[in-house]
Amino acid sequence: MRPRRQRMIFVGVVLIGVAIATALALTAIGENMLYFYSPSQIAAGDAPRGHDVRVGGLVVDGSIARQANGLEVRFDLTDTSATMRVAYTGILPDLFREGQGIVALGKIGNDGIFQAREVLAKHDENYMPPEVAAALKLAAEGGNMPNPHEKGVPGKP
Repeated sequence: MRPRRQRMIFVGVVLIGVAIATALALTAIGENMLYFYSPSQIAAGDAPRGHDVRVGGLVVDGSIARQANGLEVRFDLTDTSATMRVAYTGILPDLFREGQGIVALGKIGNDGIFQAREVLAKHDENYMPPEVAAALKLAAEGGNMPNPHEKGVPGKP
């Protein structure tokens, strides 16, 4: 084989390898992204079932119910437009309380209850996670947050 042809074959193999590695990396990133949803979006069925998502809103007054085992807690979460039930097993943050803005990470169960693995509470009186503030503002205006899985959403192809 001539040296020029060997170089061309080598360059072709390298380009194919880079393309495959890039495709695998982009697929892995897309599968591991955690999207934020408001209770209104979950009630509308916009959130995928069986995948980890973040949901945020305000803890409804009078909705916190601790189970007999002491670690399981159920509470309602609202964006003032829709309300959803959240179940969490573990120790809640010290700042967790009724009327509090929170973000929970977990999955939507087949029964429609959000099974949280992690609950994050705001850390001072003036702070609210940006996603929660945006969801509450849109719900108050009668709108809804964009679905991150739809085309035409900023940051999505």
